[in-house]
Formats: sequence, structure tokens, C-alpha cells
Amino acid sequence: MTRLAGSARSLVGGILDLIFPPVCAGCGRVDTPWCPSCDRKLRAEPLDLRRRHLPPLQTSLATGLHDGILQTAIHALKYDNVTAVIPALGDRMILALRQSGLSFDMIIPVPLFTLRIKERGYNQSQVVGSYMAQFMAQPVVSTALERHRHTASQVGLSHDERQINVRGAFRANPLLVSKATVLLLDDVMTTGATLQECAHALLDAGANAVLSLTVTAALP
Repeated sequence: MTRLAGSARSLVGGILDLIFPPVCAGCGRVDTPWCPSCDRKLRAEPLDLRRRHLPPLQTSLATGLHDGILQTAIHALKYDNVTAVIPALGDRMILALRQSGLSFDMIIPVPLFTLRIKERGYNQSQVVGSYMAQFMAQPVVSTALERHRHTASQVGLSHDERQINVRGAFRANPLLVSKATVLLLDDVMTTGATLQECAHALLDAGANAVLSLTVTAALP
């Protein structure tokens, strides 16, 4: 019965692809959700390392501004399930870490609340982190930090409103982070409120220091 159900789903999916073929999220090319040309463009986007001072984070680093092909790729991953962008984004993050000289013990992706993961199917920061872990000495420890309550979308909120929105939303595991220097990983840094709240939770749990790396940063 399960095999028949799987075959039926595949048939329906094939018919839908014929009627509504996938379209590249980058350029609109038909028949692929992310075309080779856009992938080359994403990989060719030069690093533009940007640092922000966001206490209690020791340092906060982004690989570029949130516009152009980087913004398009992040939007495609978060909202259109275009996982084909993961290798290019992950490689970019690894290169940024090597050039920045940041030193840390572990990588922790900024967590989503469970309901948001069910809606999206995955945590975009975690899947990029899992890709990066294949090529790095430091482990990705997704279980060290949890978002234990739902928060409203941060879109359109001021920095102060964002801080209030996420206050107390995160909880860290002292057994995993005690005395560690942690690198937080996320897709976009807008005001930095979410990263700052994560850092507070990690430091309260005994982390020695917290850094952050995001793919992009909005203009200050």
C-alpha cells in the first residue's frame, strides 16, 4: 500500500511539473528551481566582510549586504524550498571564516520554533551548518540552543520591538556550552536583536564567549 501511495504521489508530481514546470528563483528560467547560471553568479559574488558591534556578542560578521543574488538565494532557501543554494552559501561561509581568523569551539545555528520548522520543513541555518560541518574541524551542535516559545515575525519591527519580541525565547544547555567559545550561525542579520538574545542565553548557560556569522547583513 505504501509503495502504491508513493507511486501515486510521484505520478501526480510529474503531471504537476508538466503543467506548472519549476522556475529558477534567480532568473525565471523554466525547468529548474535554481539554474547553473545563477549558481555561478552566486559563487562569483565577492566576499564583503562586514563587522558589527552588538554586545554581548564578542564580534558579529556577515559575508555581504542583504541585496542582489545573496538576498535572492536566501529568500529561495527560506520560502521556496530551493535547497540547491546550500552548497554555494555554505562554501561562502567557510571562506569567510578562514579569511576572518575567528577562533571558536563549536557552531550553533540559530534555532527556529518547532511550529516554524514544521511549516518550512527545515531550519535554513541548520541545513547550511550541516553542509559546512563536512569541511570543518569544529562541530555543529544544533541541540545546544533551543527556541522554547513561539515569537511573532520580526519583519517590520524596530530594533527595540525586536528585542522585546525575542526576550526570553531561547534556552541553552549548560552541559554542551559551558566554557566554550560559540559561533552562532544565521542567514540574515537585520538589527541583531535575535543574535543578541541567543548570546545572552548562551552566556547565562556558561559559554565563555559568543561570536556570530551570517550570510548577509542589512544596512545599519
